[in-house]
Amino acid sequence: MLVIDLNRRALAVAPDLLGARLTSTIGGEQVTVRVVEVEAYEGTDDPASHAYRGERPRNRVMFGPAGHLYVYRHLGLHHCANVVVGPAGTASAVLLRGAEVVEGVDVAWRRRLAGGVCRTERDLARGPARLAVVLGLTREHDGVTLGHEPGAAQLWLEPATSRTEQVATGPRVGIAGAGEDAASWPWRFWLAGHPCVSGSVRAAGGGTGRR
Repeated sequence: MLVIDLNRRALAVAPDLLGARLTSTIGGEQVTVRVVEVEAYEGTDDPASHAYRGERPRNRVMFGPAGHLYVYRHLGLHHCANVVVGPAGTASAVLLRGAEVVEGVDVAWRRRLAGGVCRTERDLARGPARLAVVLGLTREHDGVTLGHEPGAAQLWLEPATSRTEQVATGPRVGIAGAGEDAASWPWRFWLAGHPCVSGSVRAAGGGTGRR
């Protein structure tokens, strides 16, 4: 089975996660999504990273080995999930920002509607908080292992065997102050034109193209 090498820094891993399938069996129900949007965060080298000022109880998982999820609560309201990558101690991580639900759509709908309004199927996992809801992720899953084959863990990742969409890059979302400048930090990656990409790029298909 093909495996994405997570022992590289976030900027190398992030584009490779696009098109990958991520499956969750959390709560005893299976949901599989296809990742369409991510953001790279480079630890103590990145002023926008939660790890920029060093290790704290909240971000400890980021400083551990690759292959775990760092799950945090945003503004005390929503959970967001990051794949921890790179050598231990670098706190490099990739935010899972948007996905398409490809299996377990009924479970995804139930989870989303229990937490609020969801009007269309493309909105099920469009955005990091929605994606966490669909996968059943909460703060208690901070540090959970990410497996490489079905049944190996509560969550497992299968790389894309092929990908027809162009990969676009651009600025990360919601970053203020240091790390905000789009020209210096174009560390958001998405599948251009995919309807489940969040934000304005979904409509415009904007950004800088690459394969």
